[in-house]
Amino acid sequence: MQKLKIGIIGVGRIGKIHAYNALHSNKFELRAISDVSNDQLDHSSLRESVPIITNQPEKILTDSEIDAIFICSSTDTHVDYIKKAASEGKHVFCEKPISLHIHDTYEVLDIVKKANIKFQVGFNRRYDKHFKKVYESVRKGVVGNPHIIKITSRDPKPPSEQYIKQSGGMFMDMTIHDFDLIRYLSGREVEEVSVKTANLISPIFHKNKDVDTAVITLIFDDGSLGVIDNSRQAVYGYDQRIEVFGEKGLIKVENEKETNLEVSTKDSVVVAQPSYFFLDRYYDAYQSEIDAFADSILLNKSTLTQLDDGLKAEILALTAKKSAQEERSVKVNEVCADYGLPYF
Repeated sequence: MQKLKIGIIGVGRIGKIHAYNALHSNKFELRAISDVSNDQLDHSSLRESVPIITNQPEKILTDSEIDAIFICSSTDTHVDYIKKAASEGKHVFCEKPISLHIHDTYEVLDIVKKANIKFQVGFNRRYDKHFKKVYESVRKGVVGNPHIIKITSRDPKPPSEQYIKQSGGMFMDMTIHDFDLIRYLSGREVEEVSVKTANLISPIFHKNKDVDTAVITLIFDDGSLGVIDNSRQAVYGYDQRIEVFGEKGLIKVENEKETNLEVSTKDSVVVAQPSYFFLDRYYDAYQSEIDAFADSILLNKSTLTQLDDGLKAEILALTAKKSAQEERSVKVNEVCADYGLPYF
């Protein structure tokens, strides 16, 4: 079987996941890894399994043996690496967000199209088996036309202050997954966004001009509604639920639990807590998304999560931020006009 030869730039938490998944897949040959510091690989099997380990990403970007680049480095490096990979004719898998500056993302969109390469954004939730079933059921008309789509997405604990400083804020870092997922499930574009936020968990969010709790209402282009609620701290675990309510009924996905064990006595009914965090909850989805990326290249198929999807999710994040700051409902085309971008 033909394999896709890849290099990975950035082997922090997400980069390592992709590296191990690539090694365990029959679709990849992991040829090289680059990171500003490779010390974290000293006690991992990657040292023995990957032929090239370097702190110079240019060696990966210019390696003629490599077909595709996985960009898992800090967000502020994404645009530069995408441009270089495109100039070398290499396909790109890039973690979200593509950039923290919408004009940079828009510029990259044009570059990627001209380079005629495959590009996939790391919106792994589209590849979750449960969410895919919801998507398929909606497309089959099981609940008719959707009226309300709800997404609950709550982290088990706050990130570090250093992470918060570099994240781009809750909407660009966390809710961006939900913006993409709700577009995917609905098959519609969002026309208007209204946000209410609060700082209820830790003063470090307010200190860094961020929020830790939010409820976001969306109006789609057919008049139907979406609701996203986010929190940076759900003490019981990683809370990931979705619901699609339509004219013919309801589809929903509850949390995955550590075990299906349920203990019932005269005093109580006890069930397990949800999966602890995203590495557990979306373990299979991470494998599925990179396998889909390989297939898009090896079988010449379109990628499911394209750069355009990344751009649109970023625009929705900016719209949400504007709504929160100005305490009003904001139309998406207003934000596009603010940045001189065409309305999508």
